[in-house]
Amino acid sequence: MHSVDYLMNKIQDAFPEGEFLGVPIELYEPIEYTLSQGGKRLRPLLVLLSCDMFGGNPDVAMNPAIGVEIFHNFTLLHDDIMDQAPLRRGAQTVYKKWDSNVAILSGDTMFVMAYEYVCRVTPAKLPSVLATFNDTARKVCEGQQYDMNFETQQQVNLDDYFMMIQLKTAVLIACCVKVGAIMAGASAQDAENIYKFGENLGMAFQLQDDLLDAFGDTSKFGKEIGGDIVTNKKTFLYLKAFELANGETLEELTHLFHQQQIDPNHKILRIKEIYQSLGIDIITQEIIEDYHKKAIDYLNLISVEEASKRGLRKLANEMIHREV
Repeated sequence: MHSVDYLMNKIQDAFPEGEFLGVPIELYEPIEYTLSQGGKRLRPLLVLLSCDMFGGNPDVAMNPAIGVEIFHNFTLLHDDIMDQAPLRRGAQTVYKKWDSNVAILSGDTMFVMAYEYVCRVTPAKLPSVLATFNDTARKVCEGQQYDMNFETQQQVNLDDYFMMIQLKTAVLIACCVKVGAIMAGASAQDAENIYKFGENLGMAFQLQDDLLDAFGDTSKFGKEIGGDIVTNKKTFLYLKAFELANGETLEELTHLFHQQQIDPNHKILRIKEIYQSLGIDIITQEIIEDYHKKAIDYLNLISVEEASKRGLRKLANEMIHREV
């Protein structure tokens, strides 16, 4: 077994400075800018940890691990345009630093690059890896469309929200651990269980992201706090608040989220106060813990020695108790 630090160093070595520069420079400089920012690199780490857990050589899973990381970053370039997000990882987003056209075209190129890396596996593994990745890529796009639909859709319930984040976020994390399992030659049942582990972990991860957007520390989180509140994004916190609020609280909540001429800082502060008065922060944390438990239950079903699961257990715990 390999340590998380060892595997993370392998991943960092796969993204050396200048690796993704090319010509025309106007196309590749934003790609280099994006991939050189680092980020948490959770998705490639999940690929390698899963492969390692099943007794595989992490080196054989490195190319698809790089591929899913490039794919994830491609989605962020386009998401930031749609969300009009000015910051990502504490730095200007690509569309802000350059413009939307650059972000679209550089993102498209990253999508192609992601496929190139994912396909760099042995012929015997390629059909399963590619089928898993293709299914995931399509679902991520479906999830993003639902997320955009919710912006103008008047009636959105919690089941709608959970379906959306399953597609937009959870399936990619599930894909990562399943690809790692495939590369290690895991059984079909173990591959299915590790997929369910990743799916539930992804749900918890996105809920934690929603929570941090409202209650995180900008200097640690890397994005502006309260962005979801300012844009009236229908997160779990938003939907749960409207479900629980009544009387004057419901009236104020409705006013704050539907009145255009409100100072953003006041809106963020007051919405957070209402969330806390309704216990939304505590409820969200409880749901996060529930999904984490479900993930661990699936991990427990996997037929490898307990010692081999320690890396994924540790990472899963860190992912839902993070500040970034």
